[in-house]
Amino acid sequence: MRTDVLETSEDAVLGGRLRLRQPLAGHRVGHDAILLAAATAARADEHAIDLGAGVGAAGLALAARVAGLKVTLVEIDAALCRLAADNARLNRLDDRVDVLTLDVENTQALAAAGLAPGSADRVLMNPPFHDATRQNLSPDPRRRLAHAAAPGLLRRWVASAAHLLKPQGVLTLIWRADALAEVQSALTAEFGGVAVLPVYPRPDAPAIRVLVRAVKSGGGAPVTYPGLILNDQHGKPTAAAEAVLRGGGTLRITET
Repeated sequence: MRTDVLETSEDAVLGGRLRLRQPLAGHRVGHDAILLAAATAARADEHAIDLGAGVGAAGLALAARVAGLKVTLVEIDAALCRLAADNARLNRLDDRVDVLTLDVENTQALAAAGLAPGSADRVLMNPPFHDATRQNLSPDPRRRLAHAAAPGLLRRWVASAAHLLKPQGVLTLIWRADALAEVQSALTAEFGGVAVLPVYPRPDAPAIRVLVRAVKSGGGAPVTYPGLILNDQHGKPTAAAEAVLRGGGTLRITET
């Protein structure tokens, strides 16, 4: 008898362009996954890998936007993987979206599953980024796994991305804005051509997220793009945010 069957809801995101089954309890799809997809440039006939994919929101949003793109969703939680596979079928993307139940940090297992070193054109990821030693964590184990970062996690995930990417392949990730220096440090060994786009909750508030693009074995001076403001001073979503979160638009960080 299976004990990991989840109570779920079916929700529309991207203004109804994508439908997702997701657990009622624990981590729920939010803006971060959609922003990550909007910050990821990709082309038909490329292969993109979404690390820590959860129910597949970011990878599926990218696949829905880029016709002909092959996407592999990698997630350690088997129950979430089943939902991700269901979501690929629900959105008629299963002909080019695969789901693998694997630990992102286990590069040998990734290779054994067919994700050979240097085979990916794009990697996108939304790793757990709350400091487990400094913040109160959810009692829900799935929510805790999705949000809490063990020491060194980001560096290990970046190393896995570098392992998977071709030379000049592109990594896109989203992280806490107050820990941008941690991202920059993790990228130093393998990546260059770093670009950053901050995300602000409202015009008068500090950034809460950073979207970061980096090129494996890339060069060039770092670039910071004008930030995305999610809500105006009255709490109403901005036109720019609506264009991305509901309209399926891309962010300037996709520009090369």
